[in-house]
Amino acid sequence: MGSLSKDQRQQLNAYSVYTSEPSTVLFRLDQLQDDAFLPDFMNIMHTLSGVTSKTIAISYFTRRYGMFIAMQFYMLSTYDEIWDSAVSAIHFGAREEFGKAALCTFVNENDWRVVNDDEREVVIEHILLTQCHEIIQQLRKITSVSPLMLWENIFGYMLWHFHTLLSNPGTEDPARIDLDILEDDKVWANFASHSNFAKYTGCQHPSKLINMPVRKTCCFSKDIPGWMQCGFCPLK
Repeated sequence: MGSLSKDQRQQLNAYSVYTSEPSTVLFRLDQLQDDAFLPDFMNIMHTLSGVTSKTIAISYFTRRYGMFIAMQFYMLSTYDEIWDSAVSAIHFGAREEFGKAALCTFVNENDWRVVNDDEREVVIEHILLTQCHEIIQQLRKITSVSPLMLWENIFGYMLWHFHTLLSNPGTEDPARIDLDILEDDKVWANFASHSNFAKYTGCQHPSKLINMPVRKTCCFSKDIPGWMQCGFCPLK
């Protein structure tokens, strides 16, 4: 446990992850595990996204929250650190971005910890299960949204990070270790028959995919006011 450096905070902030408390906590991640809260959650998402479609509003949430998940892997490969606390400690609030209120993630900076080499696989499995799969399963109770689309919303940021990390001699080795773990079916076995990330990338080097329509699904970013079409869109 320990405080983050200025550079670490700036990198997190660049992906809409903040280590301060929001002026207003809109909800906590653990509240999504309560079926009774899901209608309130959707009201918040409709307001922030500016769309009436449940599917598009849920896609908006997973793209915003997906930046936090991507930063988990960035911090792991770059600093051998992860954020490690209960999902109730993940708070969501709104901050102005490009002249519009946007959903952002807020966590305590003292909840990051160093990861030992022999626990990387366990740590990655925990992130995929408790911070991703279990949340995606709850979101699918709201409407029959494609789980593949929600995973791909997260993977897009991760793909870019791995491209940059593998291109840097200082982070290439740990990034390769983490990527190999992500592409191993074993860490997905508790909730999937195969590695969803390996299926997404086809096990190709991330640098070969960053300018390609690697997604199999559309995230509907083109339908959210103020957003542009996703660079990985299969409809291009």
